[in-house]
Amino acid sequence: MTASQTPTTAEELRGAGLRVTAARVALLETVRSGDHLDVEAIASGVRDRVGHISLQAVYEALNALAAAGLVRRIEPAGSPARFEGRIGDNHHHIVCRSCGVVADVDCVVGHAPCLTASNDHGFSIDEAEVVFWGLCPDCSTARTA
Repeated sequence: MTASQTPTTAEELRGAGLRVTAARVALLETVRSGDHLDVEAIASGVRDRVGHISLQAVYEALNALAAAGLVRRIEPAGSPARFEGRIGDNHHHIVCRSCGVVADVDCVVGHAPCLTASNDHGFSIDEAEVVFWGLCPDCSTARTA
């Protein structure tokens, strides 16, 4: 593989030290083609690609992929865990209080971790997680109608 080629999903799994299976390939591709998917939506996408897979297998594979840094797990308060394929940056999220839709928010000020803690308590901070809450355009329109 030359430097200009994008690695295949299987190569990414191998590179992360994970065994390559049809289910893991389908799972990683489902997460990357989705938008902040929950486990049920991911399982459905994987089943569309490879047939039956248990929810337990989906959870185990997602945990392995997240631990390997191939997917990112987010857990907005009061919502089930969601997974996304956007990794390696310090972006944040905005969540609709009404319908639960999640969108990415790029870091808008300063350098990673985007925020400076008023007291770091001696920690070496390398990431900040910010969740903005509000109403999405559809829910805002519905409330004013």
